[in-house]
Amino acid sequence: MGAAFLITLREGLEIAIVLAILIAYLVKTDRRSDLPAVWVGTGLATVACLIAGLAVHAATDELTGKAEQAVEGSLAVSAAIVLTYMILWMRKNARTMGGHLRAKVDGASTLTAIAVVAFIGVAREGFETVLFLLSAEQGSAKGSDVVIGGLIGLAISAVFGVLIYLGGSRIDLRQFFRYTGVVLILFAAGLVGKAFHEFRELLGFESGWLIDPMWTVTTGVLAEGRTVHDFFKGLFGWSPDAERIRVFAYLAYVVPVLWIFLRPAAPVALDPAVDPASVTALADPEPLPTS
Repeated sequence: MGAAFLITLREGLEIAIVLAILIAYLVKTDRRSDLPAVWVGTGLATVACLIAGLAVHAATDELTGKAEQAVEGSLAVSAAIVLTYMILWMRKNARTMGGHLRAKVDGASTLTAIAVVAFIGVAREGFETVLFLLSAEQGSAKGSDVVIGGLIGLAISAVFGVLIYLGGSRIDLRQFFRYTGVVLILFAAGLVGKAFHEFRELLGFESGWLIDPMWTVTTGVLAEGRTVHDFFKGLFGWSPDAERIRVFAYLAYVVPVLWIFLRPAAPVALDPAVDPASVTALADPEPLPTS
């Protein structure tokens, strides 16, 4: 549940920011008649993501044996790659996201074009969310926990979205994305470790020093069947009898990626309309020139 909640909270907030920027800019530029196109694009993107998620889930849910290992390993690798790219992209581009979106709106002269801008913005985050949730489900003992955690995260992000648009809340985006980014990197590291676990089973490597457990935990809160175990398994890929190759893969990913993510960012020229310190500033376009 913890992984699903964090994923949908972060991805949902990114969608909320995209929509807040689009809606606020259309209102500010006296293009209220284009607002329905934003919701059409958003609705189509939501439906497309749901269909894709249900289709992939239906196709993979009943797999067993080698097929299951291949699919679970591939999903874990794909999710880790996309998640890493998304985290590092947001770290680099959060400051200029508002300006890029407003430029796209300026270039969209028809309702269809506005709908396409909204569709792409929402669908990109939505498809990422679907992939991450499918991977979280593969690593969790209970699919229902993934659904519940995901819905809670979406509900909270929707509330934040309304507050962003109304301008009644100031959230430090830099700190939000920094802290959630660190946790999601640990989640991605768990996916990398899981991928190595699945692929070594797929290839039939069942013995050897790398395959032997790094540790064996049979009692305590981290033992299998305990609530803490389930939480850490779903969020960080914890295993009470993790193979050495799985632990080494985890560390080989998490150390360099955390270093890249946490190192000081190079100074960039800021869009004067975008102060990354707050969601209110992100959603509010620069004042229009007066005649």
